[in-house]
Amino acid sequence: MAFPLSSQQPIARTVGRRVPAPPGAPPSAEERAAWNAMAAYRTRVPKGVYSYYSHDEMIRDRDNWVAAGVAARR
Repeated sequence: MAFPLSSQQPIARTVGRRVPAPPGAPPSAEERAAWNAMAAYRTRVPKGVYSYYSHDEMIRDRDNWVAAGVAARR
């Protein structure tokens, strides 16, 4: 049974007490440091589009990339 959009409740939720910065305000030093840390994250997965004949091939490649990332961190 389909309901009209006007009868549905909005999907919005506020969790925590964070107040967004006003528009045009520069990011804080903590926010900038978090952005830089995320930008430096490397997945070790070569760029490209991959096509596999089976899930096993895909899982093997993913496991190899994860292992290479773990080895690089040590």
